Amino acid sequence: MAACGAHPARVGEVRTFEEYSRPLLDAVAALPPGERAVLVGHSHGGCSVALAAERFPDKVAAAVFVAASLPAVGRSMAAATTEEFLRFVEAESDFFLDTEVLDQDNPKIPGNPVIFGPNFIAQRLYQLSPPEDLTLALSLIRPANRFNEDALMRDEKLLTEEGYGSARRVFVVVEDDLGIPAEFQRRMVDQSPGVEVETMTAGGADHMAMLSRPEELVELLVMIANKSSTWHI
Repeated sequence: MAACGAHPARVGEVRTFEEYSRPLLDAVAALPPGERAVLVGHSHGGCSVALAAERFPDKVAAAVFVAASLPAVGRSMAAATTEEFLRFVEAESDFFLDTEVLDQDNPKIPGNPVIFGPNFIAQRLYQLSPPEDLTLALSLIRPANRFNEDALMRDEKLLTEEGYGSARRVFVVVEDDLGIPAEFQRRMVDQSPGVEVETMTAGGADHMAMLSRPEELVELLVMIANKSSTWHI
Protein backbone atom coordinates (compact mmCIF):
# COMPACT_ATOMS: atom_id res chain seq x y z
CA MET A 1 0.00 0.00 0.00
CA ALA A 2 1.07 3.61 -0.44
CA ALA A 3 3.42 4.95 2.26
CA CYS A 4 3.91 1.42 3.60
CA GLY A 5 6.92 -0.86 3.50
CA ALA A 6 9.27 0.14 0.69
CA HIS A 7 6.73 2.40 -1.03
CA PRO A 8 8.41 5.80 -1.54
CA ALA A 9 5.48 8.02 -0.52
CA ARG A 10 5.55 9.61 2.92
CA VAL A 11 2.58 9.28 5.25
CA GLY A 12 1.61 12.95 4.85
CA GLU A 13 1.55 12.63 1.06
CA VAL A 14 -1.21 9.99 0.96
CA ARG A 15 -4.36 12.00 1.54
CA THR A 16 -7.16 9.44 1.15
CA PHE A 17 -7.88 5.76 1.59
CA GLU A 18 -8.29 5.55 -2.18
CA GLU A 19 -4.73 6.81 -2.64
CA TYR A 20 -3.50 4.45 0.07
CA SER A 21 -5.08 1.49 -1.76
CA ARG A 22 -4.03 2.65 -5.24
CA PRO A 23 -1.13 0.17 -5.72
CA LEU A 24 -3.52 -2.77 -5.19
CA LEU A 25 -6.35 -1.25 -7.23
CA ASP A 26 -4.01 -0.59 -10.14
CA ALA A 27 -2.59 -4.12 -10.03
CA VAL A 28 -6.05 -5.73 -10.11
CA ALA A 29 -7.27 -3.39 -12.84
CA ALA A 30 -4.27 -4.35 -14.99
CA LEU A 31 -5.07 -8.08 -15.01
CA PRO A 32 -5.63 -9.36 -18.57
CA PRO A 33 -9.23 -10.15 -19.57
CA GLY A 34 -10.37 -13.48 -18.21
CA GLU A 35 -7.71 -13.70 -15.51
CA ARG A 36 -8.52 -13.44 -11.83
CA ALA A 37 -6.41 -12.95 -8.73
CA VAL A 38 -6.48 -14.32 -5.22
CA LEU A 39 -6.12 -11.22 -3.05
CA VAL A 40 -4.63 -11.70 0.41
CA GLY A 41 -5.08 -8.98 3.00
CA HIS A 42 -3.40 -8.84 6.40
CA SER A 43 -4.34 -6.60 9.32
CA HIS A 44 -5.61 -3.20 8.09
CA GLY A 45 -4.95 -4.36 4.52
CA GLY A 46 -8.24 -6.23 4.66
CA CYS A 47 -10.06 -2.97 3.94
CA SER A 48 -8.04 -2.44 0.76
CA VAL A 49 -8.82 -6.00 -0.36
CA ALA A 50 -12.52 -5.35 0.26
CA LEU A 51 -12.37 -2.18 -1.83
CA ALA A 52 -10.65 -4.02 -4.69
CA ALA A 53 -13.25 -6.81 -4.56
CA GLU A 54 -16.03 -4.20 -4.69
CA ARG A 55 -14.50 -2.42 -7.68
CA PHE A 56 -13.44 -5.52 -9.63
CA PRO A 57 -15.52 -8.54 -8.53
CA ASP A 58 -15.00 -10.28 -11.89
CA LYS A 59 -11.22 -10.10 -11.44
CA VAL A 60 -11.15 -11.56 -7.93
CA ALA A 61 -11.05 -15.35 -7.61
CA ALA A 62 -11.02 -15.06 -3.83
CA ALA A 63 -10.52 -12.38 -1.20
CA VAL A 64 -8.54 -13.84 1.69
CA PHE A 65 -8.31 -12.09 5.06
CA VAL A 66 -5.45 -13.27 7.29
CA ALA A 67 -6.09 -11.90 10.79
CA ALA A 68 -7.31 -8.87 8.87
CA SER A 69 -9.98 -6.22 9.00
CA LEU A 70 -13.10 -7.84 7.54
CA PRO A 71 -15.66 -5.23 6.49
CA ALA A 72 -19.34 -6.14 6.25
CA VAL A 73 -21.73 -5.38 3.40
CA GLY A 74 -24.04 -2.52 4.31
CA ARG A 75 -21.79 -1.02 6.98
CA SER A 76 -19.01 1.50 6.65
CA MET A 77 -15.55 -0.03 6.76
CA ALA A 78 -14.56 2.24 9.63
CA ALA A 79 -17.56 1.20 11.74
CA ALA A 80 -17.29 -2.53 11.04
CA THR A 81 -13.57 -2.78 11.71
CA THR A 82 -11.66 -0.03 13.54
CA GLU A 83 -14.51 1.33 15.68
CA GLU A 84 -15.71 -2.16 16.64
CA PHE A 85 -12.14 -3.10 17.54
CA LEU A 86 -11.61 -0.06 19.74
CA ARG A 87 -14.76 -0.93 21.68
CA PHE A 88 -13.55 -4.53 21.96
CA VAL A 89 -10.25 -3.56 23.62
CA GLU A 90 -11.40 -0.51 25.61
CA ALA A 91 -11.57 -2.47 28.87
CA GLU A 92 -7.85 -3.17 28.59
CA SER A 93 -6.51 0.33 29.14
CA ASP A 94 -2.93 -0.52 28.23
CA PHE A 95 -3.72 -2.64 25.17
CA PHE A 96 -1.73 -0.44 22.80
CA LEU A 97 1.21 -0.16 25.23
CA ASP A 98 3.75 2.32 23.82
CA THR A 99 1.97 3.04 20.53
CA GLU A 100 2.03 6.79 19.84
CA VAL A 101 -0.48 9.11 18.22
CA LEU A 102 1.45 11.66 16.19
CA ASP A 103 0.71 15.18 15.02
CA GLN A 104 -0.90 15.45 11.61
CA ASP A 105 1.39 17.43 9.30
CA ASN A 106 -1.07 17.52 6.39
CA PRO A 107 -4.25 19.49 7.24
CA LYS A 108 -6.02 17.83 4.28
CA ILE A 109 -5.90 14.44 6.03
CA PRO A 110 -8.45 14.05 8.84
CA GLY A 111 -7.27 12.29 11.98
CA ASN A 112 -3.78 11.62 13.23
CA PRO A 113 -1.18 9.06 12.17
CA VAL A 114 -0.03 6.47 14.66
CA ILE A 115 3.20 4.54 15.07
CA PHE A 116 3.42 1.24 16.90
CA GLY A 117 5.90 1.22 19.77
CA PRO A 118 8.62 -1.41 20.16
CA ASN A 119 6.90 -3.03 23.15
CA PHE A 120 3.58 -3.31 21.30
CA ILE A 121 5.33 -4.80 18.28
CA ALA A 122 7.31 -7.30 20.34
CA GLN A 123 4.54 -8.33 22.74
CA ARG A 124 1.41 -8.25 20.59
CA LEU A 125 2.48 -8.65 16.96
CA TYR A 126 5.77 -10.60 16.82
CA GLN A 127 5.74 -12.54 20.10
CA LEU A 128 6.13 -15.89 18.27
CA SER A 129 8.10 -14.71 15.24
CA PRO A 130 11.85 -15.28 14.77
CA PRO A 131 13.90 -12.64 16.64
CA GLU A 132 15.61 -11.53 13.44
CA ASP A 133 12.21 -10.66 11.93
CA LEU A 134 11.34 -8.61 15.01
CA THR A 135 14.66 -6.78 14.76
CA LEU A 136 14.03 -5.99 11.11
CA ALA A 137 10.48 -4.81 11.84
CA LEU A 138 11.69 -2.46 14.56
CA SER A 139 14.17 -0.93 12.13
CA LEU A 140 11.58 -0.44 9.38
CA ILE A 141 8.49 0.68 11.31
CA ARG A 142 6.74 3.69 9.78
CA PRO A 143 3.85 5.88 10.95
CA ALA A 144 0.51 5.22 9.28
CA ASN A 145 -2.85 6.88 8.89
CA ARG A 146 -5.92 4.75 9.63
CA PHE A 147 -8.24 6.95 7.51
CA ASN A 148 -11.12 6.41 9.94
CA GLU A 149 -12.66 9.76 8.97
CA ASP A 150 -12.09 9.31 5.25
CA ALA A 151 -15.27 9.61 3.16
CA LEU A 152 -14.72 6.21 1.55
CA MET A 153 -14.15 4.51 4.89
CA ARG A 154 -17.35 6.04 6.29
CA ASP A 155 -19.59 5.28 3.29
CA GLU A 156 -22.25 2.79 4.43
CA LYS A 157 -23.26 2.11 0.83
CA LEU A 158 -19.75 1.44 -0.48
CA LEU A 159 -19.73 -2.34 -0.11
CA THR A 160 -22.56 -4.07 -1.96
CA GLU A 161 -23.87 -7.60 -2.37
CA GLU A 162 -23.31 -7.30 -6.12
CA GLY A 163 -19.66 -6.32 -5.72
CA TYR A 164 -17.73 -7.23 -2.60
CA GLY A 165 -20.50 -9.51 -1.37
CA SER A 166 -20.42 -11.58 -4.57
CA ALA A 167 -16.72 -12.41 -4.24
CA ARG A 168 -15.58 -15.59 -2.59
CA ARG A 169 -14.33 -14.47 0.83
CA VAL A 170 -12.18 -16.57 3.12
CA PHE A 171 -11.08 -15.56 6.61
CA VAL A 172 -8.00 -17.18 8.14
CA VAL A 173 -8.29 -17.14 11.93
CA VAL A 174 -4.94 -16.92 13.71
CA GLU A 175 -5.53 -18.37 17.16
CA ASP A 176 -2.51 -16.92 18.96
CA ASP A 177 -2.75 -13.42 17.52
CA LEU A 178 -2.50 -10.89 20.35
CA GLY A 179 -2.78 -7.86 18.06
CA ILE A 180 -6.22 -8.76 16.71
CA PRO A 181 -7.38 -11.44 19.17
CA ALA A 182 -9.08 -14.53 17.73
CA GLU A 183 -12.31 -13.67 19.56
CA PHE A 184 -12.54 -10.41 17.63
CA GLN A 185 -11.58 -12.13 14.38
CA ARG A 186 -14.55 -14.45 14.81
CA ARG A 187 -16.81 -11.55 15.72
CA MET A 188 -16.05 -9.94 12.35
CA VAL A 189 -16.78 -13.23 10.58
CA ASP A 190 -20.13 -13.51 12.37
CA GLN A 191 -21.12 -10.13 10.92
CA SER A 192 -20.46 -11.33 7.36
CA PRO A 193 -22.62 -14.32 6.43
CA GLY A 194 -21.18 -16.51 3.69
CA VAL A 195 -17.53 -15.97 4.60
CA GLU A 196 -15.56 -19.22 4.64
CA VAL A 197 -13.30 -19.81 7.64
CA GLU A 198 -9.92 -21.51 7.84
CA THR A 199 -7.86 -21.68 11.03
CA MET A 200 -4.15 -21.67 11.71
CA THR A 201 -3.55 -24.10 14.54
CA ALA A 202 -2.76 -22.76 17.98
CA GLY A 203 0.78 -22.86 19.26
CA GLY A 204 2.93 -21.00 16.81
CA ALA A 205 1.31 -18.30 14.67
CA ASP A 206 1.20 -14.72 15.95
CA HIS A 207 -0.25 -11.68 14.20
CA MET A 208 2.57 -11.92 11.66
CA ALA A 209 1.55 -15.40 10.56
CA MET A 210 3.58 -15.12 7.36
CA LEU A 211 6.71 -14.92 9.52
CA SER A 212 5.87 -17.12 12.50
CA ARG A 213 4.26 -19.99 10.52
CA PRO A 214 5.07 -19.35 6.84
CA GLU A 215 4.78 -22.95 5.63
CA GLU A 216 1.36 -23.47 7.20
CA LEU A 217 0.07 -20.20 5.80
CA VAL A 218 1.37 -20.96 2.31
CA GLU A 219 -0.32 -24.37 2.37
CA LEU A 220 -3.60 -22.73 3.34
CA LEU A 221 -3.34 -20.10 0.60
CA VAL A 222 -2.52 -22.70 -2.06
CA MET A 223 -5.47 -24.82 -0.94
CA ILE A 224 -7.76 -21.80 -1.16
CA ALA A 225 -6.39 -20.79 -4.55
CA ASN A 226 -6.70 -24.31 -5.98
CA LYS A 227 -10.46 -24.11 -5.52
CA SER A 228 -10.52 -21.38 -8.17
CA SER A 229 -9.93 -22.24 -11.82
CA THR A 230 -8.06 -19.14 -13.01
CA TRP A 231 -5.99 -17.19 -10.53
CA HIS A 232 -2.81 -15.39 -9.63
CA ILE A 233 -1.69 -14.97 -6.02
